[in-house]
Amino acid sequence: MTGTGKVRRVGVDLQDSDDTRSLVEAIEADNPDVELLHMPGLVKVTTTGELVIRRESVEKLLGREWETHEFQLSIVSYSGNIAEWDDDKIVIKWEH
Repeated sequence: MTGTGKVRRVGVDLQDSDDTRSLVEAIEADNPDVELLHMPGLVKVTTTGELVIRRESVEKLLGREWETHEFQLSIVSYSGNIAEWDDDKIVIKWEH
């Protein structure tokens, strides 16, 4: 939270594609407070706190192995800091 009382949201804008739809479903499953905004060719995913993308969740919904570096193929932009990015998960949050 900032001094003005506003909550800083984190998020990611993803290209809308078949693979990305499974990615978005996995993000929704792992982040219950996530908000989605579907636009032509783009999905905006936002939440408060942190946004977690788990490899295991994406693989279940995608139906194949998925490596976290594949996230780069779908991402258009993001807000927040990439606090963690390894073989199992990606965490986006504001670091103070």
